[in-house]
Amino acid sequence: MGRVRTGFRVAIFQRVAVPALALFVGIGAAIAQSGDLRAQDTAPKQAPGDAAKDSQRKADEFVEAAQAINGPAGNPECVWLGRRVVGLMWRDDLDTAFRHLDLYERFGCPGGHIQAAFRCVVRFGATIDPKVAETLQGRVQACWINPAAQPQTAATPAAPAPAAATPSAPAAAPPPAAPGK
Repeated sequence: MGRVRTGFRVAIFQRVAVPALALFVGIGAAIAQSGDLRAQDTAPKQAPGDAAKDSQRKADEFVEAAQAINGPAGNPECVWLGRRVVGLMWRDDLDTAFRHLDLYERFGCPGGHIQAAFRCVVRFGATIDPKVAETLQGRVQACWINPAAQPQTAATPAAPAPAAATPSAPAAAPPPAAPGK
């Protein structure tokens, strides 16, 4: 009798518990991949007018670059990929930047322009707030159009005034007068 019950328990376990375990693992994986549902609900919705303004702004940036830059660096595909490469390099995402750079070169875009634009962004580096994406994008666009741009240096402070004699220090004696001739 003991063997029959053990065999029955094993059969129940195989037919019920194993599929249930597989179901729970599958549900857990699906939940893990979906991310935080509350964060998706609170994402700001962009109004249709804002999307049109954003699209127009991007188109204007491409036109501005094409007018300012002669040659292939002003082509829309070169501008788009090049600005992305410079931004990714600034954020230290070099693997992605190099993949974009391969595409950039495949379109026949000049690699020297990326080098010059990145050099420009680095020169302005202290004025770029990495937490504000608009600041970085604006700086990359400005440096893409004019890679020779120089950061404005703050007015150099005037030479400090000579320190006044302190009460504990003796006053300097005047130099001795030269004998008359």
